[in-house]
Amino acid sequence: MANPADTADVIVRPPIAWALAVLAGLALNWLMPWPFLPAVISAGRFGAIVFALALALVAWAIFTMTRAGSNVPTNLPTTTIVETGPYRFTRNPIYLGMVLGLIGLAIAFNSLWLLMTLVPFALVIRYGVIAREEAYLKRKFGDVYRRYRARVRRWV
Repeated sequence: MANPADTADVIVRPPIAWALAVLAGLALNWLMPWPFLPAVISAGRFGAIVFALALALVAWAIFTMTRAGSNVPTNLPTTTIVETGPYRFTRNPIYLGMVLGLIGLAIAFNSLWLLMTLVPFALVIRYGVIAREEAYLKRKFGDVYRRYRARVRRWV
């Protein structure tokens, strides 16, 4: 396990938060279906495409970070500021991919419940993960991170 002083000390691992949001949305949808798209729209394929694109973004971000020699899991130290690949456009491509993946699933399952779990998920990620990561990166990398943050937006 990494030295806790050299991590962002997030409140929850992001994949766990995402899985909980998906499971909660699917369980609520199973108990009490709540569609949000008209029945004439077959959204399964479109939702699957959105989900696949989100998965591709997450994979690209993980590949880019790993290739740069940094750790992906939030409980391990960040070793460098990655500014290539999707990190040129967003500081949080993995979390953006998770948000888009949740939207894709909501569309594919036509579930307002899944769409609604996006709100608590996004709040937890923004304030319990990203805020802590940003403070950690500012402490660890100083001006290098500040310049990167000034050039690249948090989301898109």
